[in-house]
Amino acid sequence: MNIVDYSRDISIKRSVDQGTGDQRRAVEDILARVKAEGDTAVDAYTRQFDGADLSSETRRVTEKEIQTAYEKVDQETLAILREAKANITRFHERQQRQTWITTEADGTILGQKITPLDAVGIYVPGGRASYPSTILMNAIPAIVAGVSRIVMVSPPQADGSLNDVVLVTASELGIKEIYKTGGAQAVGALAYGTETVEPVDKIVGPGNIYVALAKQLVYGTVDIDMFAGPSEIVVLADSKARADYIAADMLSQAEHDPMASAVLVTPDRPLAERVAAEVESQLATLPKKEIAGDSIRDFGAIYVTATLDEAVEAVNELAPEHLEIQTEAPFDLIGSIRHAGAIFLGENSSEPVGDYFAGPNHVLPTNGTARFSSPLNVDDFTKKSSILSYSRKAVEENAAKIATFARLEGLEAHARAVEKRLEGNPDDSKTD
Repeated sequence: MNIVDYSRDISIKRSVDQGTGDQRRAVEDILARVKAEGDTAVDAYTRQFDGADLSSETRRVTEKEIQTAYEKVDQETLAILREAKANITRFHERQQRQTWITTEADGTILGQKITPLDAVGIYVPGGRASYPSTILMNAIPAIVAGVSRIVMVSPPQADGSLNDVVLVTASELGIKEIYKTGGAQAVGALAYGTETVEPVDKIVGPGNIYVALAKQLVYGTVDIDMFAGPSEIVVLADSKARADYIAADMLSQAEHDPMASAVLVTPDRPLAERVAAEVESQLATLPKKEIAGDSIRDFGAIYVTATLDEAVEAVNELAPEHLEIQTEAPFDLIGSIRHAGAIFLGENSSEPVGDYFAGPNHVLPTNGTARFSSPLNVDDFTKKSSILSYSRKAVEENAAKIATFARLEGLEAHARAVEKRLEGNPDDSKTD
């Protein structure tokens, strides 16, 4: 790995894949056809892209398929899934907000009403892969928020089936509306609706570039979670940290994608050298060493700073998706960290603990967007309505000020609407 002296001009220099012109046009065509033809288009694209010959009648997962999946999933796996579900649910329950109302001294009533979204669609990558953590992390905050309808879509295998663990995980969360369809056509079905799929209000979950582009293009018709880039980790460490732990954690992200980024920031050059050697040693035995190797070569780095304070400055400049703090006193640094999607404190808090089990959400801002955005959370599945009931006393005291404000903006009708309330008794305008 490259070991370089820290400069204030550092970043995780990757561009989010926005797709080619041909890819965008292909997605636009798919979405337009799904909007116009509904199920006919969805089924045609499922045959074309997934090799599965499904119809409107067979596309939705049946209760029998779910029961069969339970028979194939071992009890140890099921127990782990249930424990992870409990941990993640407990964490997100602490995020819940309540509707509030307050009465001012003049009798005016103000407040905010919290309402869950009606329907949410979750996209789960499929085929031969199994991503139960995607279901847990995307569905649980919606469930805690009170979303009444959660729809899951996932591309089928050629025989028309979905992964057993995926089906069991969805069932454990109470998700019964599951469709065997993927790609841009699945996003279109969720956004526009078809003869068998009612549209949703928000679409969340990861996918390939065609799914990402489709989500981007339907935004406005529905809400989406984010336009995510490749995974990234930054480890902030001092001389007390273990090089083998750091290297293992960096590689845990590097194996995701050739464009994933793994970075160490430290004021200790001997540690930097030990970590560089450990990365090469551990990389040699990884099953995905080609992917991880490309990531380390192109987007990995070790920055050596003059002081620990300068290392913290570098972390805030990078604004990483995942930040591990492996220092002698990691909790002392929390207040100095301004930009990070998730913060892992101490040598035992390996990033995969957060990916799967501990409770915090693993859907996190990437590519420096932790400067202004947050992990997926319960708030993402609610909407807030303001409540206002103005009292007569407040009108009498403030109408003139409000009217003046309106006229500052050239809105005479606004001004008159407020002043109208001051024109005598409201009953005077009534006729017998």
